[in-house]
Amino acid sequence: MSELWRSMSAADLGRGINRGEICPVELAECFLDAIETHPHRDRIYARTMRQPALDAAAAARGRAKLGLRRGLLDGVPVSWKDLFDTAGVATEAGSALLKGRVPERDALVVDRLTLAGMPPLGKTHMTELAFSGLGLNPVTATPPCIHDPDRVAGGSSSGAATSVAWGLAPIGIGSDTGGSVRIPSVWNDLVGLKTTAGRIPLTGVVPLAAKFDTIGPLARTVEDAALSFALLDGTPAPDLKGATLTGTRLLVLETTALDDLEDAPARGFDHALAALAKAGARIDRAQIPAVAEAMDLAGILFTAETYATWGPAIEANPDVVFAPVRARFRAGNVHKAADYVAAWRRLETLRAIYAQTTAGYDAVLIPTSPCLPPRIDALLADHDYFAAINLKTLRNTRIGNLMGLSALTLPTGEPMTGLMLMTPPNAEARLLRLGAAAEAALND
Repeated sequence: MSELWRSMSAADLGRGINRGEICPVELAECFLDAIETHPHRDRIYARTMRQPALDAAAAARGRAKLGLRRGLLDGVPVSWKDLFDTAGVATEAGSALLKGRVPERDALVVDRLTLAGMPPLGKTHMTELAFSGLGLNPVTATPPCIHDPDRVAGGSSSGAATSVAWGLAPIGIGSDTGGSVRIPSVWNDLVGLKTTAGRIPLTGVVPLAAKFDTIGPLARTVEDAALSFALLDGTPAPDLKGATLTGTRLLVLETTALDDLEDAPARGFDHALAALAKAGARIDRAQIPAVAEAMDLAGILFTAETYATWGPAIEANPDVVFAPVRARFRAGNVHKAADYVAAWRRLETLRAIYAQTTAGYDAVLIPTSPCLPPRIDALLADHDYFAAINLKTLRNTRIGNLMGLSALTLPTGEPMTGLMLMTPPNAEARLLRLGAAAEAALND
């Protein structure tokens, strides 16, 4: 049964526990043993948490026997990106700058999922300090794309995605500042949810740019994303029953997001639009110039905050940081405080324009990534290529961060390509319901 368990959705595993067909301890052991023997184990997991996982699983088993389960995911294991604090277990955020850092307390979201009964399998590898969308990390490890281990998996939540894609976790928890949940999700054919900035508390999470940082799940299905989102958020799970696209109004954003698409992402997006239209959605198209203007502000908004956060630590020990990542941080050192404040004030105006323009639509649609994952050797050999392809990779996802939206990526059926649905801030329940209907249409 272990091979079957590793390919099942988290919700189906939970239903198996409910029926008494799956023992939470045997389930945790199944995943932990698979991790230990997997050929890419050291490229995916920075460290495992066998005893905490087994202890949590034993408690979940006891509750299941008594009919006292805390929810559908009670006893279903989870992996954690290596920037969520775990008491007594190193949390290094993929960086030699934080080597040996051992927190005394769990992050708030780790507490929430532990309380819900989800055994922690371990900490997954990630881009250094979460500041790249590619997933390349020659300092610690570079997780392998599920379709080609010689290609990057997407970042910065690279290990979170690959832990799920390779059957080494039912759900991975990551973070998204400019696309770091959605890019590894799309390149590994997963569902990825970017939540609204400020909604899920960042207490105990190693920061990158706190005004943009968000927490979200990487999962096999929209149902799994919805269930784990509810636990992270501390709210009831969104109701997905009866979700339909009939009568919905969807808007394809043509500004920036459709420029220079590679063939596969273009095919995947076109296929997805056709499936949604067949399922009853009305799809319009529009240019929104406010998006293009906001994109021009991204350089100052992201880099100024990230350098303010990490500049002193980097300059104290610059040689331990991968050169292209170090250069990205240092780009934030040239901006004036007045320009940064002015950029934020303008962005708030642009967000209001975007909200007004899209108010009549249930969601805005774009391709999740305009490109496919590049080869690891090409990125290591050419740092200019790294910088260029990183910016292109994050171009579409960054729209959601800049506009302050909630966003969901779904596999299109074309490998390594995704459909992204974007809704207003704090509209995750609506987004996930739409996502469930779109998932059904894409799988029809």
